[in-house]
Amino acid sequence: MEEKMMFSYDKEGDVLDISIGKPQSAISREIEDDFFVRLEPYTHKIVGFSILNFEKWFKTKTLKTIPVTGNFSLAKEMVSVQEKRADYKLKGSQHED
Repeated sequence: MEEKMMFSYDKEGDVLDISIGKPQSAISREIEDDFFVRLEPYTHKIVGFSILNFEKWFKTKTLKTIPVTGNFSLAKEMVSVQEKRADYKLKGSQHED
């Protein structure tokens, strides 16, 4: 089942939450300073991530890596929109002689 990623940012708390699919209750495990992976309690499937002190985390301009891998693809409706735009641009650029 395909699940979309959802992002929310709490500026006052400086916390970025990323949910994979609909946000849900989860167990959080800190895998890097201020970086938490959110796991479904029974299956331990990753259901999201939380980054505390988000702005501070990226002020150093250092590339951050985490020990998580994944497969990503563009949502089907976005592929359709992009194909329509490409088709429109192609038709719009053709000139009649």
